[in-house]
Amino acid sequence: MRVLLADDHPGLLEVVRSLLKTEVEVVGCVDNGVSLVEVATDLHPDVIVADISMPKLSGLDAVDRLRESGCSSKVVFLTTHSGPDFVLAALKTGALAYVLKACMVTDLLFAIKEAYAGRVFVSFQE
Repeated sequence: MRVLLADDHPGLLEVVRSLLKTEVEVVGCVDNGVSLVEVATDLHPDVIVADISMPKLSGLDAVDRLRESGCSSKVVFLTTHSGPDFVLAALKTGALAYVLKACMVTDLLFAIKEAYAGRVFVSFQE
């Protein structure tokens, strides 16, 4: 499974890459929404893991642009935003999974596998 990562925090990208390295092929890392659109268009990853809040273009807007261009990559949002409005906005873009950064160690790999299989997953904190 080929995965593209998008987050504006380099340290977090390294943590995510480390979490995933034995299970998936990380084909690239970008730090803003504009780069996400460009790189995803070039690489055609199976799954995109993106933050919602990124510079130049939000993750939500970047995924909307990718969908408009015909990109069929599965999308997993990895974010700090836990409100239901954010979850709904993410799912409206066609994303299949929504993972809170606080839950990424336990939920991210599972969410990626679920999205890749075409199933929806939303993590939550109690």
